[in-house]
Amino acid sequence: MTGGRVLAIDTSGTCALVALGEADGTLLTERRWPAGYRHGEELLTRLDEMLTASGTALTDLGGIVVGIGPGAFTGLRVGLATAKALARGLGVPIAGVPSSEALLRAAGLAGGFEGTQAVLLLPAGPSDRVVVAGGQARLIRGGDEPETEPGAVVVAVDLPDRAPAAALALGAQAEAGLSAALVGLGAERLAAGGDDVALLVPEYVSLPRGVPALKGEVRWSHDHR
Repeated sequence: MTGGRVLAIDTSGTCALVALGEADGTLLTERRWPAGYRHGEELLTRLDEMLTASGTALTDLGGIVVGIGPGAFTGLRVGLATAKALARGLGVPIAGVPSSEALLRAAGLAGGFEGTQAVLLLPAGPSDRVVVAGGQARLIRGGDEPETEPGAVVVAVDLPDRAPAAALALGAQAEAGLSAALVGLGAERLAAGGDDVALLVPEYVSLPRGVPALKGEVRWSHDHR
């Protein structure tokens, strides 16, 4: 990527977002909304409104950034399909950024700690959770608690009443800074060449009805290529 603005999309959590930044990773503007099950109906509308309000044409975009999860099946599919279609249609590079990595960076910046010291907790259905630490994700069954290293900071996102208050507070800070972190990390990856649009896949923590979950581990979509 040699120039142009960066468009970021993340549909991994309960709130979806679109954001616009400069090629150097500076956040310019964002739009966030409770996604529910209306990703497909609302994503392009929110994106068009943001671009129009900022005076940005599609031809002004020099790269696309998309959060690849972990997250739920429907949201990630819509976000990734939209990002890929834009990248192909505009002929610009694309970069996939783990949403967990961006959340931990945002939490670390807000809380004054390094991301490597943090553990991220995310929902995986109504009772299970996923713990992300050191770039690795593991499924925690309902009723079990994650094992963390001494001194680790726990950041909990989308887990009301299912995580300690301090972890939820850090999670709220992480969500507030997600757009800036996503744009920053994405700009770095775009500058390094980005990803192959054909090979970029999301990381699921929950699958559609009728698709059996594997016992005892998280299985990312990478395993189904």
